[in-house]
Amino acid sequence: MPRLDTYHDIVRVALVKDGWKITHDPLTIEFEDLTVYADLGAEKFIAAEKYERKIAIEVKAFLSPSPVTELERAIGQYYLYSTFMVKQEPQRILYLAIPERIYHNFFQRPSIQVFVKERGIIFFIFNPEREEIVLWKG
Repeated sequence: MPRLDTYHDIVRVALVKDGWKITHDPLTIEFEDLTVYADLGAEKFIAAEKYERKIAIEVKAFLSPSPVTELERAIGQYYLYSTFMVKQEPQRILYLAIPERIYHNFFQRPSIQVFVKERGIIFFIFNPEREEIVLWKG
């Protein structure tokens, strides 16, 4: 089994507070001869639109001295998981969960904003102290 990220339990609580039902912890993604694990799987019934939305979440803390290195690793996982997930569960959308401080201190850089936009990376920002989702992006 994969090692849990520092903020795993905090993101889990934040999702539940936001009305999501945790369905997988972790979410197993199998494709041909490889099995990988996204941190969480969740779903939420959207009454106004009369459908159930399913998501997968990969939590990243960005605790090392180099946020660029952390981003490189996170993006590698993000693309690997999303590529395999579309084969297994095409209706499930993968989100990268990042702490609010890294969003403000790193993801607001113009170069990173261009990268995220051009690559179509979707993520949400959470506040670890309040255990809440602050913003959905993408």
